[in-house]
Amino acid sequence: AVGSLYDLNADSRLNHRFNVTAGVLADECRRVLSSYFAGLRGVGGVACGCGLSLEAHAVHAEALAGVGDLADETLNFGPVQRRPRRVLLAIDSFKGSVSSAQAESAVVEGVRRAWPDADVCTLPLADGGEGTLDAVAARGGELVTCEVAGPLGDRVSARMLVDGEHESAVVEMAEAAGIGYSPCTESAALAATTYGVGELMLRAVRAGAKTIYIGLGGSATNDGGAGMLQALGAHIVDECGCNIAPGLAGLEHVASIDLAPALRALNGVRIVVLSDVENPLVGRRGALTVFGGQKGLPTGDVEALRGYDGWMVGYGRLLDAAIFEMRAQKLLRTPEGARAFGSVLGVPGAGAAGGLGAALLALGAELRSGVETVLDLIGFDECVRDADLVITGEGNMDEQSAAGKAPVGVARRAKRYSKPVVAVVGGRADNLDAVYGQGIDLVLPVCRRPMPLDQALDPQEATTNLICAGEAAARAYDLGRI
Repeated sequence: AVGSLYDLNADSRLNHRFNVTAGVLADECRRVLSSYFAGLRGVGGVACGCGLSLEAHAVHAEALAGVGDLADETLNFGPVQRRPRRVLLAIDSFKGSVSSAQAESAVVEGVRRAWPDADVCTLPLADGGEGTLDAVAARGGELVTCEVAGPLGDRVSARMLVDGEHESAVVEMAEAAGIGYSPCTESAALAATTYGVGELMLRAVRAGAKTIYIGLGGSATNDGGAGMLQALGAHIVDECGCNIAPGLAGLEHVASIDLAPALRALNGVRIVVLSDVENPLVGRRGALTVFGGQKGLPTGDVEALRGYDGWMVGYGRLLDAAIFEMRAQKLLRTPEGARAFGSVLGVPGAGAAGGLGAALLALGAELRSGVETVLDLIGFDECVRDADLVITGEGNMDEQSAAGKAPVGVARRAKRYSKPVVAVVGGRADNLDAVYGQGIDLVLPVCRRPMPLDQALDPQEATTNLICAGEAAARAYDLGRI
């Protein structure tokens, strides 16, 4: 039970630890055991003669082991040793500072200050938004760069991950229509399109993908996914039968939607949406009301915002009609295990990425938790089983982190295997009860001394802070085992 199928000393459910030294009196023990069991088997025609009496066998074993000869001796087992600690790192990016991989590299250095022989496994982490491609790419596949339409019409270079072995592809919508491409003015918010996302999806299908995973974080768009549908071939037209203009502005004039060409282009490909956004398409918690302001819509102008939301309502109802027609033609089926819905307008998650979630639902997509799906794709469960300590983290942790952010997703998974979890963070809220309740055992702010925010965000300074935090996390683990 030490170092074989079960390692008693590594079981985090036990409060006490002990040192294990391999090979002590190995030859002597081997001879004693061989002699004893040879006697039980009657080797050479002579059985041990103890019969079925367990007490007789115990007395016989003591005699064979020469207990009496060793009773008064002091045995020297050599210097105390322990097996190397096993540490699993799954840290999200510190946005505006260091990437997931950079943060983990620094924490590894700190952990090895405390445990030079530590066995460390690093898994870059993301929640379906920024960094998802790089996180999943660390487990295999090929990153492919394509030229597609940007949100405001310019051609941009966008990456996607193609995994031929698993016949899958991973797409980050922000690669083609991210907020970094937009000046975030009202005119940009009205014009931004998801057309490039549809182009990436078509490239994935042509590359042989049977499953496309689409991360919806960091969008610049509010077009309800109309551009994506048009790129796939859907007919979205006005009363004159002309294609509507790009962006949210085009939704004012939409009169008809035909999804059949888009569904035929996808040819039965499974679409899995990675998002932890629970907002519906419209209303007080809808895409435009909640997220439109950060993309340039005038949140202070209630009448204008109500008008824009009205355009989205009309578009959503036409999507509903198109979905009904596709189901009637048996071109569209509800994914296995998914809940059927009567209207995309109120489905939780339909408002993700400016309504792109609704358009993907109209194509039969499955809405999945971003962090949970990424953990599956990167093989988290395989790595966490043997870990002594799990270290996660992000730039800032507050009670909203408990609603589905990556570190809490890591903690939930780790607790399935009863593993201790430390989160290293750039900043934290005063009250983190909700986070602790989700399985994080210790939240460790990384700043090693007082410093202004711009200095803390500097990559070199952040790296030094994370090194110190990694060391502190390892020593905190040891402290808990005293």
